[in-house]
Amino acid sequence: MAQLLIKFLERELQPSCQVTCLESIRILSRDKYCLDPFTTKEGLKTLSRHAGIDYSEELIREVPDLDVILEALKCLCNIVFSSPRAQELTAEARLVVGLAKRIKLYNERSLPHEVKFFDLRLLFLLTALRVDIRQQLAQELRGISLMTDTLELTLGVKWMDPYEVATEEGLLPPLPRQETERAMEILKVLFNITFDSSKREVDEEDAALYRHLGALLRHCLMISADGEDRTEEFHSHTVNLLGNLPLKCLDVLLTPKVRPGSLEYMGVNMDAVSILLDFLERRLDRGHKLKESLTPVLNLLTESARVHRQTRKFLKAKVLPPLRDVKNRPEVGNALRNKLVRLMTHIDTDVKHCAAEFLFVLCKESVSRFVKYTGYGNAAGLLAARGLMAGGREEGEYSEDEDTDTEEYKEAKPNINPVTGRVEEKLPNPMEGMTEEQKEYEAMKLVSMFDKLSREQVIQPMGITPSGNLAPMENAIRDMADERSSSDSDLGLD
Repeated sequence: MAQLLIKFLERELQPSCQVTCLESIRILSRDKYCLDPFTTKEGLKTLSRHAGIDYSEELIREVPDLDVILEALKCLCNIVFSSPRAQELTAEARLVVGLAKRIKLYNERSLPHEVKFFDLRLLFLLTALRVDIRQQLAQELRGISLMTDTLELTLGVKWMDPYEVATEEGLLPPLPRQETERAMEILKVLFNITFDSSKREVDEEDAALYRHLGALLRHCLMISADGEDRTEEFHSHTVNLLGNLPLKCLDVLLTPKVRPGSLEYMGVNMDAVSILLDFLERRLDRGHKLKESLTPVLNLLTESARVHRQTRKFLKAKVLPPLRDVKNRPEVGNALRNKLVRLMTHIDTDVKHCAAEFLFVLCKESVSRFVKYTGYGNAAGLLAARGLMAGGREEGEYSEDEDTDTEEYKEAKPNINPVTGRVEEKLPNPMEGMTEEQKEYEAMKLVSMFDKLSREQVIQPMGITPSGNLAPMENAIRDMADERSSSDSDLGLD
């Protein structure tokens, strides 16, 4: 049946017959066991011709009937999604070129929303599933510029300054449903083709392009969609893409001038950063799929705080305000600091690393300040990974301003247990009333128990090397002895 449908489509049929054939193919293409007749060069060429995106060195042959185009696009989306063979053939057929040509004409041609949406959905699938198509769109077809222009057209923005979207005073109206759907597909395509942008250096021309895109993404953060769930999804795609931008281009988040109603901090407009922080807290409260939902926004805020002093100081004031509550552990409570500290011992390594890294950067990568806000027990994982168990500070370009302590903290500081990060109740001394011989007996008994556990490999005693890394105790002792011997030699001691 599938083969017959493809053969029928190769004939000159009335549009209504073509639509019926394509609807049947769309239903069949949902079954991965029926895909073989569609995953041939001839079958895909027939479908792409009816979709109006068949690549040709000359002009693409126009298919006048929009219903035919739409059904053919839906068929291609199903087939490409389910068939690696179809993905390979579409790459060879350079289908992405035909798609890019039509997308480039959106400003000149009046196409219905459904056609535009499935154009973009097919482009997303191709760039998600094929690295070569991703590179072709980004480089040969100047896809970042093309998709940025398409996003700008979809959002219908006007510009006040080179990197500031013009907005009227008051709340911005929600983005209509159809425009939201297309914008999210564009954001997903852009995410695919900018995946490695944050890891490489960019020239001034590319930096200007990324800043222009960043300004549009800031606008996406500032507006809502139709409904809370749709807004959350829209902002999620925006955050994911912001994380791909080169770090030096994130300054556009702070570019807009402070205007009436703006959130101002140190003379800078912090509206976008505040929205990102609110987005983070909503994701924390939701507690669902933390790795997928939290790590993008945590990484974005961490890198923004690392490179922009005003952002870091604003985030620190919101997340790590001067300590007043020293009676509870840092992970206990409903403040944002408490929620993030709880994540530092999360079972997922990526989640706990991102949370710890964010707080560490807000503490200007100072071990003592980090331990003060999180407790040594919670901080130990990151400190061990960084080789900072012995204290110190990572190299970084941070100002030298001092942390501000409250009177409550200053008063309680001598009694704070650095491991738990709170004031502990004084416990009775278990050795009180013991003779020296009894104390020595208990100490040797404890040593014997540790030795037995170590020999049976139940535990492995660890020590801190001079470089601040954790190592097995015998290695740590040997390193310290070697360092002491080296120091004595330098001093000329025997």
